[in-house]
Amino acid sequence: MIRPDHARTLHDLHAPAGGGLILPNAWDAASARTLEHAGAPAIGTTSAGIAFALGYPDGQIAPVGLLLDALARIVRATARPVTADLEGGYAPDPEGVAATVTRALRLGVAGLNLEDATGTPTDPLRPVQEQVLRLRAARHAADRLGVLAYLNARTDTYLAGFGATPAERFAETVRRGRAYLHAGADSVFVPGLTDPATLRDLRAALGGPVSVMLLPSGPDAHTLLRAGASRVSTGPALMLAALGHTLSLTHDLLGPGTPPATPGPDYAQVQEWFSAGPSLAQQ
Repeated sequence: MIRPDHARTLHDLHAPAGGGLILPNAWDAASARTLEHAGAPAIGTTSAGIAFALGYPDGQIAPVGLLLDALARIVRATARPVTADLEGGYAPDPEGVAATVTRALRLGVAGLNLEDATGTPTDPLRPVQEQVLRLRAARHAADRLGVLAYLNARTDTYLAGFGATPAERFAETVRRGRAYLHAGADSVFVPGLTDPATLRDLRAALGGPVSVMLLPSGPDAHTLLRAGASRVSTGPALMLAALGHTLSLTHDLLGPGTPPATPGPDYAQVQEWFSAGPSLAQQ
């Protein structure tokens, strides 16, 4: 079900007047419903988390059909706008990217991420003009469906450690970011960038919104928002934390035999969350 209203809401949540968006990332229906009950105004997906939950490594290894099936379950599980991490578009060319975006938007997603990472160590970033064509194809696909999808264009200049110096990395991020915004992106997503001063400078140099990812070694989300980020997402961090908690509980269970009690919701609460069924997502 196409949801233009969710797309408009997602745009509003990024507005400066609201102070920006803290976006937790889900990996399945249960995590999406949990994030909604925790008060998240919108929910992102994590490509790594979905891949791991499906039994695949991250990096567009999982079949796109399985990814979209998982995405459909997440969208049905929550009444909040969902923005989908589509990695590189699961396609070799702009036409294929448009097809993937169209399928995702028809599931009801309100926004999407598209990245310029190639996944190859020798040439980790896609050429700028090639990525521009892919972003334009994504924007045109959304326009054809009448959805003002929030397009978050990811560049991996910081994650890939582009350039010999921080100045080279910054300059390439500006070059790519400006091109991506001009191609129709609503914001430039720069995972790996955590320094508030650099974030402020990048926001000024781009003249457009910047999204970042919350990292364990970096500042808190509110500090990043005050530095100029329009959105701070968690990426796979919540799933990894959940796996870590499960590891710890299982060690206790197999060692001293401690029951896996947690401070989280109990069986009855989660049963109630899902008893109403997918219709909650249509409210």
